[in-house]
Amino acid sequence: MKTTSRLGIVGGLGSLAGGDLFYKLVKSRAVREDQGRYHFLFEQHPFKDVLLPLDRNASMTARKFYVFQVCKTFENTGVDAVLLPCFASQSFLGEIQQELGIPVLDMMQALVRHITRRVAPGTTLGVIASDFVRHGGLFERHLGQHFNLVYPEDHAQAALMEAMYGVNGIKDGHLDGVPLESVYQACLSLQGQGAMVIVPGMTELSLVCGDLQRRGISALDINQIYAEFATQADGPARQPPFKLGIVGGVGPAATVDFMGKVVAHTPAGKDQDHIKMVVEQNPQIPDRTANLLRDETDPTLALYATCKRLESAGAQAIAIPCNTAHAFVERIQAHLRVPIVNMLSETVEWIVHTHGSGQAVGLLATSGTLQSQVYHQAARRCGLQLITPGFDYQALVMEAIYGERGIKAGFTEGVCREQLLLAAEHLCEQGAKVLILGCTELPLVLAHCEVFEIGAHRVALVDPTTVLARRCVSLSSGEHRTG
Repeated sequence: MKTTSRLGIVGGLGSLAGGDLFYKLVKSRAVREDQGRYHFLFEQHPFKDVLLPLDRNASMTARKFYVFQVCKTFENTGVDAVLLPCFASQSFLGEIQQELGIPVLDMMQALVRHITRRVAPGTTLGVIASDFVRHGGLFERHLGQHFNLVYPEDHAQAALMEAMYGVNGIKDGHLDGVPLESVYQACLSLQGQGAMVIVPGMTELSLVCGDLQRRGISALDINQIYAEFATQADGPARQPPFKLGIVGGVGPAATVDFMGKVVAHTPAGKDQDHIKMVVEQNPQIPDRTANLLRDETDPTLALYATCKRLESAGAQAIAIPCNTAHAFVERIQAHLRVPIVNMLSETVEWIVHTHGSGQAVGLLATSGTLQSQVYHQAARRCGLQLITPGFDYQALVMEAIYGERGIKAGFTEGVCREQLLLAAEHLCEQGAKVLILGCTELPLVLAHCEVFEIGAHRVALVDPTTVLARRCVSLSSGEHRTG
């Protein structure tokens, strides 16, 4: 069963040309044959610099911002794809596309496909374009390899720019008289240079294309071509760049630590190879342990609201670098469209894959995490048995995290480290060969490593935030788990 296609049209860069594209979309064969399938949204909010001519040195900054804002509005309203009928804007299409989660249909791709299917390689093409597009090399990049390109002579180009952008020009709706004659003369100039086909580099050319064709000019109608391209059944799909959402502030230092681990584990040769991350650093999320142990303020809604904001910001997966918060994940996940990467499940599965299911595993975590049994449930699913500290040693763990000289107070050396080492040695004495650093503050003191010596014991320290970071990196590249 076919689904509805919602297409947004950026109309404010040229009101008449945008309106002409809308008309040609509505009357296209695909739309007439299946009128229930297509839903068009036409955004005619004018671009403030719309009357400025696109001369050779025209600045694109304001135009970029305008196009991005309109496209982002379309994205927020659930549009499937955007049509951008503006050749100058095609010069920065890649920049715009990189910041959006929906595709902007490539007008140059539509034009190139139309030409290459109908015109023999080596044919001379005459290009009617603004000074900006002409000198920016847009057509050379897309067509110059297979076709010979020519442009109007200087006097004809000057008259063409006036005909399009001048007072009483075609952009203002004057489609006959002197403006039309100037465009016609520019086309004759191109034919005199051997052009067999007149290729549009201005969307306004569609407004007079019929008149030119009646005068014997073989001119292409870009709005007709673009409309057909947009309504094809197998239209181009796009997977937006991976963006990781991070619920931050639980705790604040652990969030920064996690982000550093994502960066450290990303194979990258330059800045642009790294993962997009959107972080809400929200330290006001109520304390998870206080809720689990003493029934203080429930953090579920705050966690959910933070996840929804990350979802709205385009996150394709969400990481919560807080072990205790995972006691609330099951309640939240069912109400989200994107997955929360479960740090606890990933950690337990990593231990089984790396150390086997027969190892004794100790758990250093907050009392809230222990009481919630979330690690125990994940361990049981993988056939692992967990060892937890006795009462007095668990008190040491809590003091190391929450005490006056604890990790949440900004300390990573001294008393808090000594307390953690005592609790860790206690677990080793009970037979643990692997220790989970099950609070995101703990790796600020004890690092992830395969062999760590505590007294007479040698033990592997597993940092769940490192495991989570590696998993998020693999998700960004589309990799699947290998164990």
